[in-house]
Amino acid sequence: MKMLSTGKGLSSFLQLLATATGTAVLVALFAINLQAQEFSSRQITVNPAAADYAASAGARNVKVHLRPANTPVGRKTSVAEISNSPAGPVNQNTAPDSGGPRFPADLEFHDGHVVVSMQHVAIYMNPNGACTIASCWGDPEGFLSDLGKSDFIHVVDQYTGSTADDRYTVAGTHVIINYKPNASPFTDADMRAVVHAVAAALGVPGGYGNEFHVFLPPGQDECFNLGFKVCYSPDDIKTFFFCAYHGSADFSDIGHVLYSVEPFQDNFGCSSRPGTPNGQLADSTNNVLSHEVFETITDPDGTAWWNSLDNGILGKRLGTNAAFCYSPKPRCFSIQAM
Repeated sequence: MKMLSTGKGLSSFLQLLATATGTAVLVALFAINLQAQEFSSRQITVNPAAADYAASAGARNVKVHLRPANTPVGRKTSVAEISNSPAGPVNQNTAPDSGGPRFPADLEFHDGHVVVSMQHVAIYMNPNGACTIASCWGDPEGFLSDLGKSDFIHVVDQYTGSTADDRYTVAGTHVIINYKPNASPFTDADMRAVVHAVAAALGVPGGYGNEFHVFLPPGQDECFNLGFKVCYSPDDIKTFFFCAYHGSADFSDIGHVLYSVEPFQDNFGCSSRPGTPNGQLADSTNNVLSHEVFETITDPDGTAWWNSLDNGILGKRLGTNAAFCYSPKPRCFSIQAM
């Protein structure tokens, strides 16, 4: 794929891929010549401490971009109303750099960071040891490993400027956070504390080379304000606004950190359609995880690639709707944008 010029360059994404609203659909089948296997990583346990919550409270430049739920309140709420990323001026320009009509879902470059390569770190929140990874989330690390080796990941090449293979990998260690649930939902501040604790425990440097993915178990809500009005909350449909999100923050000690939060996805507001290759539970996780990964790569801080036209999809990023498989012994995944 050709990398368009930067500055205020516009990418048509082959004029096929739409933003996260799913305004256009691409169904693609990719195959690479490898033997797909279950991903195996070392497990450690980390317990966030008071210092991690203090670091979270003191974090600066916190940016989050939420994926709306397929619920009554989620469907009628724009991403901009429940996110603080991206934040930028509306551009009324109607033509890309190359001349000719501008495709409505084209993304514009806003001079910020993109993620050319990174390592994924999986964090599983496990209430009282009640979950196994397979029973609550499927195989997220296996999915991320396969995604990083596929041809499909190269749809981001025109945004990052790199065409190298194997640049999005999975850490050899995953983290379990054992905790005792309480009546209150988690908040994003709690998630940042978890991410800070894991980054510090693993000695992972700050910057754009790692993304920490926090997976929440069934029954665990999360909200974005003290009034608990903007939430992932399948038990309270009035506040069930989002399914997942990605974010970034600057900590005073470990620096810039990228993270995503994936609550339990196999429910009425977030799940994939039935009949997907790995079962609805696993592919619901894979679906939203791929969405957050692609958006993190192309716009980690809300300052890189997003639609800046006030055309009904202002602020939207790269979203995909695809299926891909591996050969010679296929392991397939179905990814659908809501």
